[in-house]
Amino acid sequence: MSARVFIFGAGYSAQAFAGEIAGEVGFIGGTTRSEEKAGTLIGKGIQPFVYTGDGLSEDILEALRATTHLLVSIAPGASGDPVLTDLQAAGSKVMPTLQWAAYLSTVGVYGDHDGAWVDEESQCRPTSRRSKWRLDAERAWAAFSQETKTPVAILRLSGIHGPGRNAFVNFAAGTARRIVKPGQVFNRVHVADIAGALRHLMHERADGIYNVTDDLPAPPQDVVAYAARLMGVEPPPEIAFEDADMSPMARSFYGECKRASNRKLKEKGYRLRYPNYRKALEAMWRAKAWKGESAANML
Repeated sequence: MSARVFIFGAGYSAQAFAGEIAGEVGFIGGTTRSEEKAGTLIGKGIQPFVYTGDGLSEDILEALRATTHLLVSIAPGASGDPVLTDLQAAGSKVMPTLQWAAYLSTVGVYGDHDGAWVDEESQCRPTSRRSKWRLDAERAWAAFSQETKTPVAILRLSGIHGPGRNAFVNFAAGTARRIVKPGQVFNRVHVADIAGALRHLMHERADGIYNVTDDLPAPPQDVVAYAARLMGVEPPPEIAFEDADMSPMARSFYGECKRASNRKLKEKGYRLRYPNYRKALEAMWRAKAWKGESAANML
């Protein structure tokens, strides 16, 4: 039987995954919160379903009965993961043909490690409310895996960039800034590597936690400066972190510093297409794909 994939939360990363597996699976369904966005999903080869996190409609239940591979890309809330809550409410036989599932999480669950390297065995000590909720959701999906004897891959993603989401876009919008906090670094991952890693882990029927991130944690101001160099423009002046006008959420990211290792993912056999921000920016600029064209155009 050809694989049938269902995606809860068919957003940026999930749409890239759909493009990655198009042509090798028999069906891709995905949820959106509104009918207005259904046309976008159809254009990406995804059959749209409306899901708002408060129960599964009959058409979703029908699709799930034939689903072999599940991807969950919806953020949890204070009351837990809405998808898992609704699946459990629907009963144990809601997905009788399920072979594998994946849950998209974040390296934010590690919290602050003062710039030290972290891997999947490192202690998680999240500080933000949203990261604590993510960690709770991870544990709930791990329990689901144990209870149903279904392999579940939990992907901890670092900062996502790609077409439409990158420093070039910020320059074009006039919002590029070089905010400097001494010692601060972030990992990043290109959306095409999220899609590629998902496809690889799906075919491997991989279970457990994987950091999906690049090889080069780097200061954010360096990324902006490198984009400016590729564009042939002057980089914006440096702004000290203490003086920067930032939203509370943006400022909270600077309250944590760690270097996330991707060794486990590589040992599983996945090879990064964009191992660092330089390679990613160069590819987007060269292919003129930075404005938002399909990531597939750069592969």
